[in-house]
Amino acid sequence: MNKPWILGLTGGIGSGKSAVATHFSDLGVHLVDADQAARWVVEPGRPALAKIAEHFGSDVLQADGQLDRAALRQRIFENAEERRWLESLLHPLIGLEISQYLSKAESPYAILVSPLLIESGQHRMTQRVLLVDAPEAAQIQRTVARDKVPEEQVQAILKVQASREHRLQHAHDVLLNDRDLHWLRNEVERLHNFYLTLRGGQP
Repeated sequence: MNKPWILGLTGGIGSGKSAVATHFSDLGVHLVDADQAARWVVEPGRPALAKIAEHFGSDVLQADGQLDRAALRQRIFENAEERRWLESLLHPLIGLEISQYLSKAESPYAILVSPLLIESGQHRMTQRVLLVDAPEAAQIQRTVARDKVPEEQVQAILKVQASREHRLQHAHDVLLNDRDLHWLRNEVERLHNFYLTLRGGQP
């Protein structure tokens, strides 16, 4: 059997990439979520968590020893240098975790879902990139409704994420998610059928 090729799936916050990923998964495609890998590497007992606590202090840990994500997010959001320190610790570990899970794929192609696919350099682990795009107003509206957070916070996150233009430069395929879920599912099925014809992500 040919080794599955890897599709990178990305999109800004509120673009709908999770809905797209879920539908690919329903079609039997092996999926690895970089956000989940990022959670696995900081579980209690893993070396990354000990280093984070040593660097930032114990106030980034909850009483049960789990990482307090909100406390850590606040620390790095206000300080670019601290964010870079954390990224340099976690990115290589997350990359290893992702590679291990991708290597278990048995579908003709596998998908790496990552909101920071381009920014983190994870796109270099893939042969093709699918960008789920959405108008910024829709991204903000969806995220505010889903996460119950103020609009300003969503705008701050959008600023940190790669610009639409930057993502588009890396994308082989773009799915503009500005209609309903039924249309979105049909688009995913169309792309899936196309991807099944590819070898190594290339026509």
